[in-house]
Amino acid sequence: MREIVLDTETTGLDPKSGHRIVEIGCVELINHIPTNRTYHQYINPERDMPDEAFRVHGLSVEFLGGHPVFADIADSFVNFVDGATLIIHNAEFDMGFLNAELTKLNRPKLPMERAVDTVRMARRKFPGAPANLDALCRRFAIDNSNRELHGALLDARLLADVYLELIGGRQTDLGFSGDRKNQDGPAKAQKSEVRPPRIHAPTAEEELRHKEFLCKITSPLWIEAEETS
Repeated sequence: MREIVLDTETTGLDPKSGHRIVEIGCVELINHIPTNRTYHQYINPERDMPDEAFRVHGLSVEFLGGHPVFADIADSFVNFVDGATLIIHNAEFDMGFLNAELTKLNRPKLPMERAVDTVRMARRKFPGAPANLDALCRRFAIDNSNRELHGALLDARLLADVYLELIGGRQTDLGFSGDRKNQDGPAKAQKSEVRPPRIHAPTAEEELRHKEFLCKITSPLWIEAEETS
């Protein structure tokens, strides 16, 4: 099962108002395990950067001006996510922007049915609790200390850890990784105590007792079997 954990950064909140995508970050999971394959792209939005958006992600018009426009990266992005389930925090937001960009190029939209919204997952699992990414990282003890500003690839990596916790936990080895972390280096073979072999032959007295015991048994099965064979 292939899943893509996806995040975007934008110039604003609504593509219908002319806002554009400025960054895409994707992390690939196969059978809920990260593969280390990622997709990351800064995008020239071909417009100004509002101060509110700049304070969120720190991406300036000057920086983005040296990167390709969405039309130039559409093929590589669509090919990377092709056929995969999309894991997105607040899926309607990111899918709305992605489909607005694809529509401008007369390309097929990404179906909403392909998206799993981790905000909804978190609210179902923890009703009434904060469901933003920072709060979920704190809940699951996921280190987000590098998240001074929003970044699409960093947030996608954090979301991948959050998503795996939401579906049952990041451990894929029955929870034994914690034990391995406490080891000082590789496991060492334990020396076993070598004991001399035990003597299993019966003594003369034991054989005599055994014969006396057998004589007390009426019609033993092993004798009947010998007589009928």
